[in-house]
Amino acid sequence: MKRKSDLEIPGPLGRRQRPWRALWLRSLLPPLTVLGVVLSRVLDLMLALVLMAILAPLLLLRGAVAQASTGRIFDREPLVGRFRAPFERLYFAGPAPGRGLAVLLNILRGDLAVAGPRPLSARETAQVDVDAAVRFTVRPGVFSPYRLKSRTGVAYAPEAQIDRDYAYGQSARGDAGLVVRSLIGEVLGGGEAPTPPILEFFGVPIVNTTMPEAVDWIAAHAVGGDPALLAFVNPDCLNIAYIDAEYRRILLGAARVLPDGIGIHIGCRMLGVALQANVNGTDLFPQLCERAARTGLGLFLLGARPGIAEAVAANMQAQFPGLRIDGVQDGYFDPAEEDAVIDRINASGAAILLVAFGVPRQETWLARNHARLRPPVRMGVGGLFDFYSGRISRAPVWMREIGLEWTWRLIQEPGRMWRRYVIGNPLFLYRVWRQARGGETS
Repeated sequence: MKRKSDLEIPGPLGRRQRPWRALWLRSLLPPLTVLGVVLSRVLDLMLALVLMAILAPLLLLRGAVAQASTGRIFDREPLVGRFRAPFERLYFAGPAPGRGLAVLLNILRGDLAVAGPRPLSARETAQVDVDAAVRFTVRPGVFSPYRLKSRTGVAYAPEAQIDRDYAYGQSARGDAGLVVRSLIGEVLGGGEAPTPPILEFFGVPIVNTTMPEAVDWIAAHAVGGDPALLAFVNPDCLNIAYIDAEYRRILLGAARVLPDGIGIHIGCRMLGVALQANVNGTDLFPQLCERAARTGLGLFLLGARPGIAEAVAANMQAQFPGLRIDGVQDGYFDPAEEDAVIDRINASGAAILLVAFGVPRQETWLARNHARLRPPVRMGVGGLFDFYSGRISRAPVWMREIGLEWTWRLIQEPGRMWRRYVIGNPLFLYRVWRQARGGETS
């Protein structure tokens, strides 16, 4: 029998402590932090010097044009930089192309980094909350994470939160990735364009809105008002609506149709308008769950394979304590069971019904049973349950930021997805091109 002093205590309390190891690791943090800052600054300097050397003839020519046309070389914009220090961002004077090239001098002087939060004006700086002030511990950048997300329509979080996350996680490797993704995003984002409240593809009206507004709309309709069908459309959906008159009729009668995917973003560019945000159901769902948990709205999950909806309910309730999932039902029920399924939905008291049957079956089912269903908001959500059950993984954030989530899906399920993406995407863009030229839209 072991003596009392020999008893083993399970867990970390029973392990022999090594204070010297913790002290050694803590002593490394300051020099490693300084090394990271120095490395980022060295890389910025090297890139600025290399670009200035390569572009020297163009920079000299642009400066000469500015001096000849305006009597000065630079225009200056007062901004606030690292540690709230004021600086002037430089632009070559005059309207000729290449105004922004003067920013290389700001990088050389240390006013700006290549990557970092967007530089703010003095007025904007005064409005920054205390919990977001960490953004001022890093240099503002020419390429910012918020601008990248905005250009590709996935800036769902406030700019202050995105900047805060960047400041806490900044690294030289992360900055390099941000620059590369930003360059791709600039190409995909295109130039400035009007943002009409309604977009139209092939005669189907799509609400051009933001993610917060879309969640507000759903929450408002879930507590009162007439029954509302909400649909999400991507290029594949619009290709179906182009040839399927019944599905097209349902979309035209829906309370709202929301844009989903980079294809809609590119299509908007071709039509000379801008998409406010990629308001897809997969990114909207967790925000809707957060709102529902806070306000007491109940959800009913209908569709997908057996066990999938249950897994979604368990995962989201673990993430959002207090979330009401008033019922779940897989999509593999017999037609003879439909009446019983509808009775279960109505008896559950759910305010929002999410149906994952796939397009156009889910919209057709909702439209056919419109008068029989009681939940005020009904949504067709496609493959959303597969993602939030964990059956299928989503693309990494960096792929979503540059509009390449579709390639991830193609790699995951090439046999099922190749026709949608390899044939469907070019077909959609061709039809948008015809619409832009004034050709037939349906």
